[in-house]
Amino acid sequence: MSSAMTAEHLRQMIAVLEAERQALATLDLDALLATAQRKQGLCAELEPASPAAPDAECRALAENARALNEVNRRVRNLLAAQVSARIDALVDRPGTYRVARVA
Repeated sequence: MSSAMTAEHLRQMIAVLEAERQALATLDLDALLATAQRKQGLCAELEPASPAAPDAECRALAENARALNEVNRRVRNLLAAQVSARIDALVDRPGTYRVARVA
């Protein structure tokens, strides 16, 4: 795969990761599913790219994509932890914080 083609795929990945961040911010499930599918497709397109000698542009684009993906991963994990905490609180599961009732 040419360096120009790899750079274009990486630009597309960055756009998809930014769209994913927006979908996470608005909790838009349809958009999240669409971005997940597009990311998988782009990963498949990037797979044949040679990691041996990427040019400076591709390295910079890949680092940008990696950073965006990491931010999105952290947001997803935070959302999942919040949901778990709320569910645990609803079922009064041990280990959750409870307000002591004064009689």
